[in-house]
Amino acid sequence: MWTAVLLLTMAIVDLSVSQHYSQWLSQLRGRRQPLGWGAEDADCPLECDCPPSYPTAMYCNGRNLQHVPNVPSHIEYVYLQHNQIAGIRDGVFDDAPNLVWLMLFNNRLDSDKIGKSVFGKLKHLDRLFLDHNELTRVPPNLPKSITELRLGHNKISKVVSSSFEGMTNLTALRLQANVLEDVGGALEGLKSLTMLDVRQNKLRKVPDKLPEALQQLYLEFNDIESVPTGFLTLNPNLQFVRLAHNKITDKGLPSNVFNVSTLVELDLSFNKLEKIPVVSRNLENLYLHANKIKEFSLSSFCGPISMTNFSRLRMLRLESNEISAKDIPAEAAYCLRRVAFIDV
Repeated sequence: MWTAVLLLTMAIVDLSVSQHYSQWLSQLRGRRQPLGWGAEDADCPLECDCPPSYPTAMYCNGRNLQHVPNVPSHIEYVYLQHNQIAGIRDGVFDDAPNLVWLMLFNNRLDSDKIGKSVFGKLKHLDRLFLDHNELTRVPPNLPKSITELRLGHNKISKVVSSSFEGMTNLTALRLQANVLEDVGGALEGLKSLTMLDVRQNKLRKVPDKLPEALQQLYLEFNDIESVPTGFLTLNPNLQFVRLAHNKITDKGLPSNVFNVSTLVELDLSFNKLEKIPVVSRNLENLYLHANKIKEFSLSSFCGPISMTNFSRLRMLRLESNEISAKDIPAEAAYCLRRVAFIDV
């Protein structure tokens, strides 16, 4: 009798300790088991949270993880940012072919530690964020379904021609803060690309063969000295061009290179210009501050002034140049009638 009571007591204690250990482990790994735990929740890795209120999302961010946990089949959104992940093995996403978002920014990803087929089966992936890592090259075999790709703040020095092959759905590509000297013809096939960010690199020229659909081009903080002839004619849909903090001189700007009607915003600040370049009357924002401009040429904005022939400029910045307010002619009030004020 006493033996039976003792065994029963030990079983109850063992069950209690087991349950306590399970709860402790769950809390330790950043995940509590909510009431109403379902089969899909049970698939969730202990390192992550899969809240019932967002049944297709898996939150593993900020957990000090060093590996990518296996992703359950029903998951579509994976958040793995702000961890210590250095590598991704092939097959880790194979059970979740319906992934739509994959957030891996702010980790320690190393190009040599990423499998060649890691992303190969993700046929529905829409957004892939790999910025703020240690990548030295673009990962291979990226899904053709991606519309937004972030690779900024890495150590990528070269983009080979096949890096974005077949990615005709890509609309936004961020490559800022790398060590790129050229992108070659890698962008040519990106038929849907409307935004390209290559700020803070080591580019010495404006990239060749830009996609025709491109509308926004960010080239600040590079080593560009000139703009190619017919730059905007070859890229007729460009609306926003930012070339601040480069080494552009007057000789580096072909005549009328910016006199194109589609351009809305042009930033040439922090360069080496001595003259105001001729711009389209439809331009709305022009930034020329921190150059070496010595004269205010009204002809850069308007031809013969009339009731219909005037500039659409709304913002004009000219401060930190070698001109002052007294250098602006009175006729500027007619030509630049939409400008609220001019910074000089």
